[in-house]
Amino acid sequence: MSETSKPRILVIEDEPTIADAVAARLRSADFAVEIAADGPAGVAACAASTPDLVVLDLMLPGLDGLEVCRRIQADRPVPVLMLTARDTEDDLVEGLATGADDYLTKPFSGRELVARVRALLRRTRSAADAGAVDGLQLGPWRIDPVTRTVTAGDRESHLTPTEFDLLVHLARRPGQVFTREDLLAEVWGYRDGSGARTVDSHVRALRRKLGAETIRTVHGVGYAAARTVTGAAA
Repeated sequence: MSETSKPRILVIEDEPTIADAVAARLRSADFAVEIAADGPAGVAACAASTPDLVVLDLMLPGLDGLEVCRRIQADRPVPVLMLTARDTEDDLVEGLATGADDYLTKPFSGRELVARVRALLRRTRSAADAGAVDGLQLGPWRIDPVTRTVTAGDRESHLTPTEFDLLVHLARRPGQVFTREDLLAEVWGYRDGSGARTVDSHVRALRRKLGAETIRTVHGVGYAAARTVTGAAA
């Protein structure tokens, strides 16, 4: 595969040993990799090189990872895999709420890193290649899988790539209950059942952006889209 045809990954990490190790592992998996060593450099590099995916450290000088994520997601939706040395619920919720699609807690294996990156890219490509699909209506929100927009009248709600994919997956089967394991496998592409908090955080983000009634919790089981979801005219 030529360098220009390889998926482009931007690694924003201030610790040189970690940045170099992550870049080397991704390059060995046939990705083209660029490194930025602080928050402002990461924002600038993302704007200049338009990567296919960003691997983003949470703790950065200049701008922290949360602010970097906000800024790059405001420019254009791009899959973000966040790296964190912390594993508290609040940290993970905040990271995912700013637009990260997934996270890895340090230390992590090179194999897990590559698996997560490939899963995010695969999901992004699948969504782009889905072709024309009828829109969906969820309460006041119109969901358009072709343009990947969610609107209510003149108002548009900005969703990350994973938030949108999760919403569409649930909305296409209104009322059907999915377990967290179902959603991880079918939306994230993870078959090992890990990452239940990722699902919970993305559901919370969707409720915050679209309304608490959008997705209901079935205690002890999982989540379902509200039954008010109906097909909408294209």
